[in-house]
Amino acid sequence: MADFFMNHPLGIALLIIGQIFLLVIPLLVALAFLMYADRKIWAAVQMRRGPNVVGVFGLLQSFADFGKYIVKEVVVPAGADKSVFFMAPMVSLVMALIAWAVIPFNDGWVLSNINVAILYVFAVSSLEVYGVIMGGWASNSKYPFLGSLRSAAQMISYEVSIGLIIIGVIISSGSMNFGDIVMSQKGDWGVFNWYWLPHFPMLFLFLISALAETNRPPFDLPEAESELVAGYQVEYSSTPFLLFMIGELVAVVLMCALISLMFFGGWLSPVPFLPDGIVWMILKMGFVFFIFSMVKAITPRYRYDQLMRLGWKVFLPFSLVWVVFVAFAAKFEWFWGVYARWTVGG
Repeated sequence: MADFFMNHPLGIALLIIGQIFLLVIPLLVALAFLMYADRKIWAAVQMRRGPNVVGVFGLLQSFADFGKYIVKEVVVPAGADKSVFFMAPMVSLVMALIAWAVIPFNDGWVLSNINVAILYVFAVSSLEVYGVIMGGWASNSKYPFLGSLRSAAQMISYEVSIGLIIIGVIISSGSMNFGDIVMSQKGDWGVFNWYWLPHFPMLFLFLISALAETNRPPFDLPEAESELVAGYQVEYSSTPFLLFMIGELVAVVLMCALISLMFFGGWLSPVPFLPDGIVWMILKMGFVFFIFSMVKAITPRYRYDQLMRLGWKVFLPFSLVWVVFVAFAAKFEWFWGVYARWTVGG
């Protein structure tokens, strides 16, 4: 049996499909409970109950919402390009899901352990903007089209600063493989070996850029501006609208995973004498997701001009200067002492 799965083409294909389902199904189930947790956090901040009717403590509310979207009627605008109209939410969801192929949850627990994993994630996440543009254009309405243009500009703007921050992490670890990046943070100091300490300023910039990249509040302008009604997805209903929302939430959780891997040591234990494992990775992702939810609950929305000014006039210069600083520290290790030993993984 082992020889069949390792050497036979059909066995290899079945093994790959099984691994994909082993990743995607738990991820989609986790999304339902993360959305429930998201809504409960908002409710607690606003001093209300939140979901509490469907299931014990309201735990099945997300599944009820899913069923509601499935049985609703799919409405297509009369002048819409139907093929592109239905392709757009699929592109958004598929691009968000395939990025997980290179995300490790433990040492060796990854679908594709490639050496350019960071470049792969960056390329795939950049393609998500096409689903947004396609959805706005295919709706044949000026409101979703304007929303898609603004969303595309926002996503592209903050991808620049995210890319520069990632370059600093690559210089520090000497690798673009997520497993190597995590292992470069392993040491006798536990939590103090992780990159959140030497890259502390960039951790905040990456977190805020991730909020803007995934259209999360306070940067949900493409979906929430009053003059745009509801943004690029305003003409969507039922299942196509659900696919857009699932794709967006998958992208949010992906950002939580990236922050956990690059700044918080991934599956590494915060205490040296405790064993490493997938539990630490899940806990760190949950912690970052909690921060995302709290930001949504307590932060007022930015104006669009403030959003773009923050990205191009603040984040871009700071991240560019940081890349130069980290490169200089890596080059002249004798000058930077302890900081260089942190950032070069020594």
